[in-house]
Amino acid sequence: MKIAVVSDSTSYLPEDLRKRLQIHVVPLAVTINGQDYNEEIDLTSKEFYDKVRGDGPLPKTSQPSVGQFAEKFQELKDAGAEAIISIHLSSGISGTYTGAVQASALDKTLEVRVFDSEISCYMQGYYAIRAAELAQTGASLDEIISELTDMKQTMRAYFMVDDLSHLQRGGRLSSAQALIGGLLQVKPILHFVDKVIVPFEKIRTRKKAMKRIADLLAEDVAKMPLEASIIHGNQPEEADIWLAELSERLPDVEFTISHFGPVIGTHLGEGAMGLGWVKRKMNN
Repeated sequence: MKIAVVSDSTSYLPEDLRKRLQIHVVPLAVTINGQDYNEEIDLTSKEFYDKVRGDGPLPKTSQPSVGQFAEKFQELKDAGAEAIISIHLSSGISGTYTGAVQASALDKTLEVRVFDSEISCYMQGYYAIRAAELAQTGASLDEIISELTDMKQTMRAYFMVDDLSHLQRGGRLSSAQALIGGLLQVKPILHFVDKVIVPFEKIRTRKKAMKRIADLLAEDVAKMPLEASIIHGNQPEEADIWLAELSERLPDVEFTISHFGPVIGTHLGEGAMGLGWVKRKMNN
């Protein structure tokens, strides 16, 4: 069976990787000063941060329409796909997953499995990468979904923002009241729990917050082989420095660098830094 893999743009996978693994993307969009942009298509991450820097209104973000998903699914069917796995950012922070589910029901002749990553950014991308690799080896739909479900057991991601104002204004943060009093004094570390973003710990400085996240990675490295991604909000130099430090400390981890693109960057703000990891396939 020829299985096509779909993700959305918030996985922020590099174009060459998407092409090599034939991962198809449906974009989310941002609206800045009344102008709509499909992220990663009409607007690069650097262009986005340049446009929104300052005290202007927070951009608006929007999920793909059901029609966009239906069009993509039909396009893949016409190209020979016999089934589709569609992998999306957490349903707890976006309606993207629901839109894909609704679109999947429109064509009864095409089997579409929609997978809720319960996370976002490159960690969501890890699911798409694994699904595409398995599809290329001839794995069945059930086998691929089983592997993705197993991945959730070892998937971790922690990220730090300079403050919580973007997340609060965008309505993406649960239990934020516990941190409001100390916004100016701390660098909150956040993570996903039950599909939503919640505070993990309050750390006094950016440097200490990043060290704490690195320590959490080190704890899991002691238990299993891992692949990890550094994710930055328009901080490429800082990401490179962190990569060098982490690679020296944890040489057995397979690292990559990714970014918070326009949609996720709208809610985290420039300067956010994250680190996520998952158990590495034994044949990697």
